[in-house]
Amino acid sequence: MSQTVAAIRAVKARSVVVPLKRPVKNAFGVIDSGPLVLIDVETDQGVTGRTYIFAYSELTLKPLAYLIEEIGRELIGKPVAPFDLIKAMDAKFRLLGWQGLVGMAVSGLDMAYWDVLGQLAGRPLVELLGGSAKPIKAYDSYGVVDPVADERALRCSLDQGFRGIKIKGGDGDAANDERVVKGVRALLGPDIALMIDFNQSLDPAEATRRIARLAPYDLHWIEEPVPQESLSGHAKVRETSPTPIQAGENWWFPRGFAEAIAAGASDFIMPDVMKVGGVTGWMQVAGQADAASIPMSSHLFAEVSAHLLAVTPTAHWLEFLDFAGAILTRPAEIVDGAVTAKGPGLGIEWNEPAVAKYLVS
Repeated sequence: MSQTVAAIRAVKARSVVVPLKRPVKNAFGVIDSGPLVLIDVETDQGVTGRTYIFAYSELTLKPLAYLIEEIGRELIGKPVAPFDLIKAMDAKFRLLGWQGLVGMAVSGLDMAYWDVLGQLAGRPLVELLGGSAKPIKAYDSYGVVDPVADERALRCSLDQGFRGIKIKGGDGDAANDERVVKGVRALLGPDIALMIDFNQSLDPAEATRRIARLAPYDLHWIEEPVPQESLSGHAKVRETSPTPIQAGENWWFPRGFAEAIAAGASDFIMPDVMKVGGVTGWMQVAGQADAASIPMSSHLFAEVSAHLLAVTPTAHWLEFLDFAGAILTRPAEIVDGAVTAKGPGLGIEWNEPAVAKYLVS
C-alpha cells in the first residue's frame, strides 16, 4: 500500500530569550540567558515538525530567523526527505561554505524534518532510527564554579543522581584552576566523573602545563583546551596528556569530524546536533566514531540527543544544560541521573504562553 510523502507547506522561525536557572560563566564571559530560534516546519499532512537552535548571542537571533525562513521559502512543496534535502543544501551552499549561521540553519531544519517523520509514524525518533528509548547517562554541566559558594548546587546535582559533573576552567591562572578542581573533587568524592572545559582558551604549551598540574585529581576528560580549528594543536596536547582530550562541539558536519579523527585530535568526540548537520549528520558521525572506536557524547540539546545517543554505538555521556525547558510543555527530565527520549518524533512541544512571554521581535 503506497503512502503519500508529506510535503513542506511553510517554514516559520521565532526568536525567544529565555532565563537560565543557572548562569554559565566561561573563560570569555557569562551566558545568563538562552537566545533561541524556534523552528516550525508545517506540512500538507497537518503535522508540524518542531525544534530549536541556540544562537549563542542575541545579536544573531534576527539574522538566523530570517535565514531559516528565506531557506524555507525555497522548500515549499518539497517532500520531507531529510537525506535528499540536506544533500540539496550542501550543493546550494558549497561555494559559500555552510559553517556558521548557514550550518546552524540547515541543521535545525534537518531536526525538524525528522520530527515530522516521527510524528507521522506516531513513534519517537529513536524508533525510526532502529533503536528504542532508554535512559542515557547524563552529566550536569556547570560554568566556572567555586567549591564553597556552589557547594549546595553541586550537592543538589548529586542528589538528582548525576554521576558526572563538568566545570569550566581557563578564566584565571593555573593555580586557580587547581584550587577549584581540588575543591570540587574533594566535594564529589572519587566515584563521580569530573570534567573540565577550557573553551579553547589556552595555547598548546599552556594547556600541556595545566593538564599536568591537574592530573592528580583524576579528571575524566579535558575539553577543548586549545582553539577548535587547531587540529594539530589538539593532537599535540593529546600526545603527552595523561587525561583524555574531548572536543567536537565546534567541528562542523561529518567532513569536519573525518578530518579531526584523521588528525588524531581527541580521544573522545562530542558533536553538537546544531553544527553536525542535524539528525542526518549525527548518524554519519556516529558511524565514523564506531569505526574508529571513539566514545561519543552530546553537546547541549538534551531532548534530541537522548534519541541520538540511544542509537550511537559508542555512546558515552549526554550533556545536561537546560536552555529550552522554560518554553517546552515537556522539558527534558533527569531521572536517576539519566535522560530518556520522548515522542512522538522529538517529543518537542511549545508552551505557547511561555513563548509569548519571552518572544523578541
